[in-house]
Amino acid sequence: MERKKIVTQHYFRLIVSSLTVGLASAILAFALKHSTEFFEHYFFDFIRHQYAPLFIILPSVGITAIYFLRKYLFKNRKNKGITEIYKTLDQRKDHLPLFKIPSHFVNGFLTVIFGGSTGVEVSTVVATATIGNYAYEKEFSARMYKRELICAGVVAGVAVLFTSPLAGFLFALEVIARKTRKSLVISCTVSALLSWLFIELFDSETILSVKAQNWNYEAIPFFLVLSILGGILSVYFTLLVTRMKKIFSTISNNFIRVNLGAIAVGTLIFFFPTLYGDSYHGLREILDQSLTVSSIPVLFLLAVAVLKPLASSLTLGAGGDGGVFAPSIVAGAFLGLMVAFIGNNYFGMNLIPVNFALLGAAVTLSASLYAPFTSVVLICNLLPDGYVLFVPILVCCFISHQFAKKLLPYNVYTYDFYLSSKI
Repeated sequence: MERKKIVTQHYFRLIVSSLTVGLASAILAFALKHSTEFFEHYFFDFIRHQYAPLFIILPSVGITAIYFLRKYLFKNRKNKGITEIYKTLDQRKDHLPLFKIPSHFVNGFLTVIFGGSTGVEVSTVVATATIGNYAYEKEFSARMYKRELICAGVVAGVAVLFTSPLAGFLFALEVIARKTRKSLVISCTVSALLSWLFIELFDSETILSVKAQNWNYEAIPFFLVLSILGGILSVYFTLLVTRMKKIFSTISNNFIRVNLGAIAVGTLIFFFPTLYGDSYHGLREILDQSLTVSSIPVLFLLAVAVLKPLASSLTLGAGGDGGVFAPSIVAGAFLGLMVAFIGNNYFGMNLIPVNFALLGAAVTLSASLYAPFTSVVLICNLLPDGYVLFVPILVCCFISHQFAKKLLPYNVYTYDFYLSSKI
């Protein structure tokens, strides 16, 4: 009887701690998401219409600022992305130091608003995980619940970024925890429910506004082709990130390393403004065009699908903060649009571009994150009525995921990607 009482007390403290961590993480994610979006759009619109050549040097401003902040404010302590979370979970004596919260927040913000071709998702994940780790260190709950509180923070962060508590829940279990037990389900559920309430009250707008449409069986062959192409694109992205980081690590001169990568990114943005920042703005524009324009240049769609991973890899190699969420979503969406337009223009099909954009984003993200369940739910929540494509997205995510595993051996796929990049 006494043991049962102690267990009940532990669970009660875990629930209260998870609520506290979830609320703090939701506020952090909300602040980073909207401040970054505001300044990113402000700089992009101002420069595109008046001073387009500045695109070439603008990423250097952000990444150089990050370099000096890292050197003088954060004492040369590096950010290593999700690797830091895995390390603190696998080695219980190691903790995420509190400076990770401002470090990732500021670095992610500066990277994206000045054009660095990534997103703030990974910055949010590590910062919110640090909130959970801090609650653990302060013994807000039993000492056995470190993984639970870290995952509670991650749930809320991802949920607010993508207005999907379920996506946050699945990501925390599938990618961060990598295991399931009763206490984990409790902490993640509590955080997801709080995130749902936060989203309903403050931030229920989806990233994309174009509605998905009902699909037909004639599109299935093209869905399958897109699944394979998405797997290939994710492997291409993986190899680019790891190789680019190795190349830049050999450059000892900090000025050359930072500016070489940043100016290369800026040059790509000058010719393809869609690559600026997280590129969600470019995706919105092209999806709006796809509703009124019967033919968008296929080569343009292919170029963005191929160059977005390159620009992201250069950004990370130069020292920017970010990961694979936004680049995978955007590159995959443009790949999907390309397949749709090829089907319509060369095979006489009547494929729906927005459906293929959504499916392309899903299959590429699934193979890149190594998390098909998370990808299905996250992508279905990107726009209104996304769940009308739930079945094809679910099937195709598993196809792309398995195909990518065949192209890259399991140990290379996980370690080389996660440990050498910033997810």
